Amino acid sequence: MAYTYPMDRQAVHEDYERARQAFHRLLDTASKADLARATEVTRWTNEQLLWHMLFGYMIVLRLLVLVRVFGRLPRSVGKVFARLLDVATVPFDLINYAGPVGAVKFYGPRRMAARFDRVTACLERRLAAESEAELQRGMHYPVRWDPFFEDFMTLADIYRYPNEHFDFHHAQLTLDGES
Repeated sequence: MAYTYPMDRQAVHEDYERARQAFHRLLDTASKADLARATEVTRWTNEQLLWHMLFGYMIVLRLLVLVRVFGRLPRSVGKVFARLLDVATVPFDLINYAGPVGAVKFYGPRRMAARFDRVTACLERRLAAESEAELQRGMHYPVRWDPFFEDFMTLADIYRYPNEHFDFHHAQLTLDGES
């Protein structure tokens, strides 16, 4: 991710809105059979992958907290933390897989759509309130956990992350006309 100064907040806002509309369209047009169908490349169903795509936005709220903490510590502390998390990749992958499998039993399509709206609205409010100095703060990440995690990411990068994650997984859906 290449952060440019100052951050184009409007572009991020527009990307959140694009993803929000796409998420609603996917849920609104999918039948129960569509949602139960296997996805491309993953072991999830379409419904489970849609929840995982939503979770990409939800996790950013927690990552914002981590950046605020580790961004104030010496970089060596954050680097050690990221490397420890990298060592835990196998259990992380198991939890990352099982989470959506269980979550869709609790979250149906309607709840997922409402949650997507709430989480993107929250991210937009927080982004609007960030100073440029805060957006430049960053930390090291466990690069083995996600293809979009880089060794060092700024707060601005983290605000952009869920849209990249969404687009990547959107291509794996097998909903009619979507794969």
